Amino acid sequence: MLKWQCLSFSDLSTEKLYALMHLRQQVFVVEQACVYQDADNLDQGALHLFATDEETLVACCRLLPPGKKYTEPSIGRVCTAQSHRGLGVGRELMQRARQEAVRHFPGRAVRISAQLYLQEFYESLGFRTTSAPYDEDGIPHIDMLSEPTSNPMSELE
Repeated sequence: MLKWQCLSFSDLSTEKLYALMHLRQQVFVVEQACVYQDADNLDQGALHLFATDEETLVACCRLLPPGKKYTEPSIGRVCTAQSHRGLGVGRELMQRARQEAVRHFPGRAVRISAQLYLQEFYESLGFRTTSAPYDEDGIPHIDMLSEPTSNPMSELE
C-alpha cells in the first residue's frame, strides 16, 4: 500500500528531498538520457507530492503556484519509478496532484508541459493541448491545460 504525502519544501526532511532529487535524476537524466538543470530554483516555492512503498519513494511531482512558471498553477517533474510503472501509480499521482491544486489554488485551471508521447494519457485525465509541439531539452513537449474541477479524486473511486 502506497503512502501519499504533499509537503512544502521547508517541510521536507533532507532524506525526503534527497530521495525526490534521486528519483527525478534517475528518470529524467539517466533513463531519458537528458542532460538538463533539474535544480532550477523552483522547488523552494513548490508543494511536493510523493508516494512511498514501505520506505522507498516510487512517484513524485511538484505543484507550483500561479506566477512561478506560468500564469496558472502548474504540475511538473512528474515521474514514477520504473518498478511501479504500469500499475496505475502515475494516474493516481496526477489525480492526487489535481486534488492538491484544487485545495491550494481553488477555481484555477492547471497547466503542464507534457512530453508529447504522453498526450493521450494526460487527455484521459482531462487536460487539453494548448500549444504546438516544441523542443524542451531535446524532448518533444506540448503545453496542456486542465480546467478547474471541484473533485478530481472522484476519478479514483
